[in-house]
Amino acid sequence: MKNEFCGVGTALITPFFDDGSIDYKTLEKLVCWQIESGVDFLVPCGTTGETVNFSDSEYEKVIQTVVKSANRKAKILVGSGSNSTQKTIHYSQIAAKSGADAILVVTPYYNKPTQNGLIAHFETVATNVDLPIILYNVPGRTGVNLQPSTTLQLSQNPKIIGVKEASGNLSQIMEIVSQKPKDFVLLSGDDSLTLAITACGGNGVISVASNVFPKEFAKLVHFAIDGKIPEAQELQYRFLKLMDLLFIESNPIPAKTCLVLMDKISENFRLPLVKMSDSNKILLSNELINLNLI
Repeated sequence: MKNEFCGVGTALITPFFDDGSIDYKTLEKLVCWQIESGVDFLVPCGTTGETVNFSDSEYEKVIQTVVKSANRKAKILVGSGSNSTQKTIHYSQIAAKSGADAILVVTPYYNKPTQNGLIAHFETVATNVDLPIILYNVPGRTGVNLQPSTTLQLSQNPKIIGVKEASGNLSQIMEIVSQKPKDFVLLSGDDSLTLAITACGGNGVISVASNVFPKEFAKLVHFAIDGKIPEAQELQYRFLKLMDLLFIESNPIPAKTCLVLMDKISENFRLPLVKMSDSNKILLSNELINLNLI
């Protein structure tokens, strides 16, 4: 079976009104812009979406809004992870009934489970949720690394179809790529490493940067997948500074600030995230001007 989560998936931001409520109309516009720009799938309700601050009803409505706006033109991979296995199942079941095509499940954070605990967590979710699962390894945020041997063991479960790798460890990533089943996708979780990971046999990226320049980033990744490395390199180096600036403060603050400067959203966050510092905003603005994005 062909895995449908290859190429570029945008880890969608969530726009808010000044009163903190979700701006669903603007979210619809962002989804349409992403699809028109050539991204392959959409990833709402992740870290970039500030989802930890959603109520259950907001979580459900965001998924429904993205699914409806996409209108079957792109697959929807919904973030549903928690540091509680039961809460992960709960969110995953909401995602399933709201029209998700698959779920992205982060390793439990803060409580730092063992590798055996991680296996039990993901297998329990797989047993209780009727959706394909992509694992999400981001040790810099969770405090635990999904070891290659653990990923490879979980890849034998037919409901676990891939991994988003944001460890930044190319040796670890290559170990997974060299031994994984053919239809098990490995997706970069680091925009700046996407070209390198794809060249090592990865299958694409779940991207923050594609919130800001989706058309160009989709071209970069599609060039890399097609083996057109010089063309991919040209885009990689052109946008490398902006990719780095997108993490000058905690994600998604820089990405949302770019969209504010591009006049696509209002400058609103939910605490504990706050607006970007003026000095960093100037750096972002200058680079957006340099790239003709504003």
